Amino acid sequence: MITTTNRSGLARSILVGLVALLGAASAFRALRPSWEVPLPTEANLPEERMQDFRDALYFPIREFLGGGNPYDPAVMFEHWPVRQNFNLYQPYHLVLHLPFALPEYRVGAVAFTLACLVLLVGLAVLAARGARLPLVAGTVVVATLLVTSQVGKAQLYIGQVNPLIAVSVAGALLLRATHPGWASAALALAWLKPQFGLPLAVVLFVRGDRKVALLGTAAAAVASLPVAALLVVRGGGAGEFLDVISRNLAWASQTGYGAVDSMAAQRVDLPAVFFRTTGWLPPGAELLALCGVLAATALLARRLDRTPDGSAVADVLTCLGIVVALVHQPGDVLIAVPALVALAVLCWRRRAETAWRWAGCAALLLAVPFAHLYFVDTAVRSVFGARASVTLDGLAVVAAWAVLVVFAVRHGRRTA
Repeated sequence: MITTTNRSGLARSILVGLVALLGAASAFRALRPSWEVPLPTEANLPEERMQDFRDALYFPIREFLGGGNPYDPAVMFEHWPVRQNFNLYQPYHLVLHLPFALPEYRVGAVAFTLACLVLLVGLAVLAARGARLPLVAGTVVVATLLVTSQVGKAQLYIGQVNPLIAVSVAGALLLRATHPGWASAALALAWLKPQFGLPLAVVLFVRGDRKVALLGTAAAAVASLPVAALLVVRGGGAGEFLDVISRNLAWASQTGYGAVDSMAAQRVDLPAVFFRTTGWLPPGAELLALCGVLAATALLARRLDRTPDGSAVADVLTCLGIVVALVHQPGDVLIAVPALVALAVLCWRRRAETAWRWAGCAALLLAVPFAHLYFVDTAVRSVFGARASVTLDGLAVVAAWAVLVVFAVRHGRRTA
């Protein structure tokens, strides 16, 4: 005899199975570009499939193995079919991802994309555990939403290292109180891209996790030191190496997609969004945003840590502060997934309380980049125009950060 409880359990199992099938189909579709991408040549530089794998991993590591300095834009553009310069990733990146650059290009691309897919599933596991959801069902649902969303698909389509960064940021936030050693290791991996590692270390330090912030930063420096020393010796000294870094920064700030006054959609940090919204940029806006956003984020996150259920909001605020303070792209909100899931579950459980509805609004705003699929972009362009399309993600992320700032101020006062 089938009881009501058994029927309910069977229905949930069937639903989870259907979601898993949808996730598998989405994952297969997201993996296809890695084996369909053409071999890079000067003729197909605009190719978007696996472009970050090509420009920020495969050929920079090949240049490093060949005895050159991949941080020098002129060298990379002369020797390899790349479209973007190799940004200032930590030097240990050139060793950490070495296995993906040793085989033939497509083999490396497929292997790297599979690794990123596994990391996305790992991120879903962290989200389910952090939100105290049923582990299997929660992982299946979050992973499916990830690989179906625009943010998740983009990681695999262009071959970004962000899945590793996202798992590292989530690990640092989730483990900082219980396992500071592992949290320090996670922070060291988050330093792979300094625009993640620096603000995360600052916020963790202010929130009281000084050991994690210092050890993680020191570990990243120690891991990078041998590679950096080798590049200095190869390049003829520290002065020449610093000149290369200066040329790298100059090139990155002048690109059509990376400049703060660019009208492209690549940047979602506060100064870039402010310019695209108003058409004006105050002097020193990037430095002011960096200092102001990080200070507000760190101090308010510290205050939230001392309130009931405040740490969940503090983690989301931390992730948003990282993205809003420095140069970041829409896909970088991937780091907020575990914290966002925990916040969404918390807001649902406390939905009867008016104050927590504001935190729920921030969670909904942060969902905008994930839902910005092709058909959504087409609709936004047709109704509001191209400028609205390129500003939508950044405006939603900045607004979500601002809403959480207001919530943190009011929640702290109410609790006090």
